[in-house]
Amino acid sequence: MQFSAQQDVEAPIEAVFESMATFEIYERAAMRRGADVRRNDTLAIPGAGAQWDVRFMLRGKQRDLALEVISFIPPTELVVSLNSKNITGTVRCELFALSKTRTRLMVATEIRPLTLPARLLVQSLKLTKSTLSQKYQTRIADFAAEIETRYGDTV
Repeated sequence: MQFSAQQDVEAPIEAVFESMATFEIYERAAMRRGADVRRNDTLAIPGAGAQWDVRFMLRGKQRDLALEVISFIPPTELVVSLNSKNITGTVRCELFALSKTRTRLMVATEIRPLTLPARLLVQSLKLTKSTLSQKYQTRIADFAAEIETRYGDTV
């Protein structure tokens, strides 16, 4: 199952990529939502190979998720793989410079079930795909707005 969205950001491509590569922002956001986040690498700067174990509650069950940055190509691409015992997937973020101060952000998330219960979950998600796609679009738009705000604060 795949979700994708694109959003134009009023900031230069380098600033957008730098904001996307500030992984501490995502760590804090996940912790604010009740997740337990543990970094598993010793990288001093953001890059391919960064890893996290994330534990959170979803639908009344404890879930464990392993995340790893598998592609890190400044300032155009960031790809993160996600793996659990039931589901695997990727989140691909691509940036395109539209002008010196405007960037197009394209985000695609793909999940693949590994077990029968996960297949049933993904199948049930497909029934509400239009609603989930709208929520996904809204999240990406909010993310783009946060990047614009952070960039505006630094200028």
